[in-house]
Amino acid sequence: MKINVKNVNVNYIQYGSGKDILLLHGWGQNIEMMKPLGDAFCDEFRITILDLPGFGNSEEPGKAWTIEDYNDMLEEFVRKVDISKPIVIGHSFGGRLAIRFSSRNPIEKLVLFGSPCIRFEEKLPLSVRFLKAMKKIPGLEQLGEYMKQYIGSRDYKAASPVMRETLVQIVNEDLSKFAREIEEPTLLIWGENDTEAPVHDARELEKIMIDAALIILPGTHYAYLENLDRVVVILKQFF
Repeated sequence: MKINVKNVNVNYIQYGSGKDILLLHGWGQNIEMMKPLGDAFCDEFRITILDLPGFGNSEEPGKAWTIEDYNDMLEEFVRKVDISKPIVIGHSFGGRLAIRFSSRNPIEKLVLFGSPCIRFEEKLPLSVRFLKAMKKIPGLEQLGEYMKQYIGSRDYKAASPVMRETLVQIVNEDLSKFAREIEEPTLLIWGENDTEAPVHDARELEKIMIDAALIILPGTHYAYLENLDRVVVILKQFF
């Protein structure tokens, strides 16, 4: 199904019946990455999964979006499809959005998979420091932008120009102040070998949240899929 939200046509599916579960996928992903979870709970809950703008079968925004833009979109989407106090489940980028959304909207519970939201000070790689230095030199700004395609992350390289700028804006924002505001029970499920959102990030997130618990599973950034049956059992107990 398609719905126009914030001037963007958003693709989504909604099935099952009962209390609402809202599923938010990671960067570069789509509905299919969250559907195995939705299918596991559709007998007891109404499941809503959307292709976030810029991904899957949803349109790209007309300009680069911040996490606030995505949150505004999600709030409007929730109103239009009549979702009430959902259990919110987010992976990676979808988890970042879930944190922002849950900090100012009524939810039942929150589940985060591999969702980095706290920015830690660290020494940048030489390639990145070199790129930043080049961009400060008059006449070399465009060359610096061109080089981003070759020394940037896999997600950055795969994105369109609008989504590249969106990615930069989103990953550079520290969401810890919003995480601290969430009062509802929160479950953090992380892969012990997650290199995109290390377990250290999860431990720090658990510390700052009001009511959060961390479960570490074998696996990578996609540990929720790699341990799907186990995760379903855990979530049934949590819900």
